[in-house]
Amino acid sequence: MHIYKKAYPLLTVIGALLLLVNIVFLLCRTNVIFYFILAFCNIILYFFIIAFFRVPERVIIPVEKLAYSPAEGKVVDIEEVFEDEFLNAKCKKISVFMSVFNVHQNRIPVSGRVVYSKHHPGKYLVAWHPKSSSKNEHTTVVIETTKDIKLMVRQIAGFVARRIICKLKEDDIVKQGDELGFIMFRSRVEVFLPHKSKIQVSLDKKVKGNRSVLAEI
Repeated sequence: MHIYKKAYPLLTVIGALLLLVNIVFLLCRTNVIFYFILAFCNIILYFFIIAFFRVPERVIIPVEKLAYSPAEGKVVDIEEVFEDEFLNAKCKKISVFMSVFNVHQNRIPVSGRVVYSKHHPGKYLVAWHPKSSSKNEHTTVVIETTKDIKLMVRQIAGFVARRIICKLKEDDIVKQGDELGFIMFRSRVEVFLPHKSKIQVSLDKKVKGNRSVLAEI
């Protein structure tokens, strides 16, 4: 396990601010007991923030017919929808909600070629809100497998999350299990699968990125 590399600048700033708060209260000759409580709470808070950016090592054996979960969290929605941003087809959509306690690095669910990648600015509704899928800031990536099967992944920012990281661009060749991106704090990821896919998860099931199989495609 390691810490997400792009989080180092943010962690440095947060660490410096918390240290500054401790120094200010120390110079103000604050009550000793209060000062130590404050310092203890700041340390706990900092380690919690560090833990949020943890990236566990999860190696998988690529299986072409399986779509792995790109995110860690709880399945909050499984439904049939008509996807009209790029696929223009009837799909099965699986939504995974990530709390602040989940790993927030997202993974590539299938191997293939990126045929579409776009960032959409938007609002910051709570991630479990039904309209967050279309109203919130989100990034959409479509991967085409060697069998000409297209699968869409949508990273959605939540009320707290204010930044989505996804560096994939069109024509990139990706491997199942590689990094797709990262979403800051609690958020949501949706996967649009071919309509004939055999779903392997159920509502409220807890899934892990790179480990849990969402469907057979």
